[in-house]
Amino acid sequence: MAVYTDISETELGAFLARYAIGGLLSYKGIAEGVENTNYLLRTDKGMFILTLYEKRVDRNDLPFFLDLMRHLSRRGVNCPLPVPQTSGELVGELAGRPAAIITFLEGMWMRRPTVEHCRALGSALASLHLAGLDFEGRRKNALGVRAWRPLWQLSRARADEVEEGLAAETEADLELLEGVWPRGLPEGVIHADLFPDNVFFLKGRLSGLIDFYFACTDILAYDLAICLNAWCFERDHSFNLTKGRALLQAYMDARPLSADEAAALPVLAHGAAMRFMLTRLYDWLMVPEGSFVVKKDPMEYVRRMRFHRQVKSAAEYGLALENAG
Repeated sequence: MAVYTDISETELGAFLARYAIGGLLSYKGIAEGVENTNYLLRTDKGMFILTLYEKRVDRNDLPFFLDLMRHLSRRGVNCPLPVPQTSGELVGELAGRPAAIITFLEGMWMRRPTVEHCRALGSALASLHLAGLDFEGRRKNALGVRAWRPLWQLSRARADEVEEGLAAETEADLELLEGVWPRGLPEGVIHADLFPDNVFFLKGRLSGLIDFYFACTDILAYDLAICLNAWCFERDHSFNLTKGRALLQAYMDARPLSADEAAALPVLAHGAAMRFMLTRLYDWLMVPEGSFVVKKDPMEYVRRMRFHRQVKSAAEYGLALENAG
């Protein structure tokens, strides 16, 4: 459930008076999502999304996120647009939370992505990376490699409650990744959370990308590694090589990987699995029952870490190495 903050019709009416989006006809909470409170607004001028930013989102980061969405849209990436108040401000306050209204994006996300969905994602991700190259804003990745050890220390003492031996296994993997994490690879704006629920499809075609609230400046190929983890593993935890090949080839058709990026892909994919395992592990162990945080099983990403640990070459993800150079 992603409605953490309830709002009354009176509160909402006062907030909407600052916008020129028409009269309110209805509003309802949106159950999907994890980090923020979202409402679907219907006015006599159309549909919009109202987002109230909860504690995990730093208000100081909001200009980066919202400006990025406007920049990407101008460069042809289909994503929601922030709606300014009549004063020109993009961020207001509602029920004690920073809040913004963004345009509504038609489509639905795929619970079971196919090879064709993975191919469409690869093209869209490359378009996002290329469109962001001239974006002037920069934001450090708050969940990048340097943040993993402090996050791990919060859960380490209880990790074996999830699986016997997990603490030692994670410590060894973390030490390995810290030692071999690549430097000097091409960087730019990355989405950093492009899971299937953040990619919409309409009538069989990719209709847009949403939820840019983890976006940051980091290694471009790391974003690709996140997508391999999120899109190309099946429910039995096996890696689908055909999906991986489709995603990677479509990406490289628009933005070819360098030889160094291709060589680093196994480490980047291993690191991406570590990043999501650690946040899931923290929530699983440390967030009290009955809280609003949606807990996800960290073992899903432990299994992916184990897979990536054995990978020797990006070819095992489906990358045609002769095309990298």
